[in-house]
Amino acid sequence: MKITRNGTTPTRTGPEDIFSGKVQIDAPFAGSGALSGATVTFEPGARTAWHTHPLGQTLLVISGLGRVQREGGPVEIIRPGDIVWFEPGEKHWHGAAPDRAMSHIAIAEMKDGVVVDWMEHVTHEQYTRI
Repeated sequence: MKITRNGTTPTRTGPEDIFSGKVQIDAPFAGSGALSGATVTFEPGARTAWHTHPLGQTLLVISGLGRVQREGGPVEIIRPGDIVWFEPGEKHWHGAAPDRAMSHIAIAEMKDGVVVDWMEHVTHEQYTRI
């Protein structure tokens, strides 16, 4: 058993090359083997760039109001208690609503040393298309 105490891992700011807006990443974790995740908080309007995960990704929404979109699909609203699953290789993005912050726990598995493949930023037009 291993317990990582709250507050022992510093909050990181999400890098500008893969996020738009202010994003905070807390308590990143790696389980046994290839499982990893973190609690991610997006300020209003903040979002990820487009990306994929070789083995898929699960989001557990814990607070606020957010948006998600898979390539070719509509922008969807997400709320606390929602669970979002992205298929392996499915191009997508996620973030906060324009006027509300949103936090989720993001969980993904590694394949051949890769957890995520980052792509281009989500445009304002893509983000606001509801």
